[in-house]
Amino acid sequence: MKNVRLAIVGATGLVGRTVLKVLEEKNLPISEYVLFASSKSAGKKIRFMDRDYIVQGLNELSFDSGFDYAIFCAGGTTSKKYAPIAASKGCIVVDNSSAFRMDENVPLVVPEVNPEEIKNNKGIIANPNCSTIQAVVALKPLDDKYKIKRIVYSTYQAVSGAGRNGVLDLENGIKNYMIDKAIEDSSNNTLNPTSSYELLKFNYPIFSNCLPHIDVFLDNGYTKEEEKMINETRKILKRPDLKVTATTVRVPVFNSHSEAINVEFEKEFEMEDLVETLSNFPGLILQDNLVSAKTPSNIESPKYPLAVQASGNDEVFIGRIRRDFSVESGVNLWVVADNIRKGAASNAVQIIEKML
Repeated sequence: MKNVRLAIVGATGLVGRTVLKVLEEKNLPISEYVLFASSKSAGKKIRFMDRDYIVQGLNELSFDSGFDYAIFCAGGTTSKKYAPIAASKGCIVVDNSSAFRMDENVPLVVPEVNPEEIKNNKGIIANPNCSTIQAVVALKPLDDKYKIKRIVYSTYQAVSGAGRNGVLDLENGIKNYMIDKAIEDSSNNTLNPTSSYELLKFNYPIFSNCLPHIDVFLDNGYTKEEEKMINETRKILKRPDLKVTATTVRVPVFNSHSEAINVEFEKEFEMEDLVETLSNFPGLILQDNLVSAKTPSNIESPKYPLAVQASGNDEVFIGRIRRDFSVESGVNLWVVADNIRKGAASNAVQIIEKML
């Protein structure tokens, strides 16, 4: 059996470390792993697969020794520079950044949705945006069966999607609030959860707040995150003219993105058939005891996907399924997934697994 070499670029970051965790869980037939990061992280020791790995500094010669595959988790600037170098050496790169997602020569892959695109790679395969990945897993079976006419996305995205500094902003906001509470002004008994402290990532405090601002604003008033969801959905579903709109919001949740998705179809549907279609799709877990209940208000413990329960899992969870009575053929969905695992690390590893 051929020795398979896999490189992990950005191994010390949040997504990179999660990639290592997923690889340990899956134990794929890979002979050798090499961990890369920036020069400032070079020399760090990481425990992986029951042994200590020394992180190597990434440079133009890093792929000269020959790799079969690489997972890039180090951001767009690094990917733009080094992914083509790796590909030129015969390595197939799975890239987590946005650098190549809309390149017509680069497949944008979610294994449950469009695995056939993997074989069309020319050395680079793009991992979609985290919020797009979980959405299309839910939408693919519905598009196949009823043909989607229009999608309206409203997202509630965790701070882990903004990296370590996003997590620290929420942690610092909580700590600041607790300090304010401890030294509460006895004269007016007022608490101020947004009193000043250094923000590392966000423009405004995320604690006790919702920020309708993910990535940069574009000239058309949308954010880049919203544009990513729109364009990537069209590319993955192979529907370039599909009507899609999005509002993406950062919320004070540590991990796992939640999405309210409104879908309008070209064809009519029966609710029972739609639910069965979703429940049978790979990678999708139905959590909804309301949809089949004759009297939902009598259910003492309503069941629907929660961010805290999705964290640590690779599946996409779906619930709150209900007909949209404002259009001829529409449905509302609530979709939740771990944005670091399924939204990044696990999806990349699944692509490698398919190729193996």
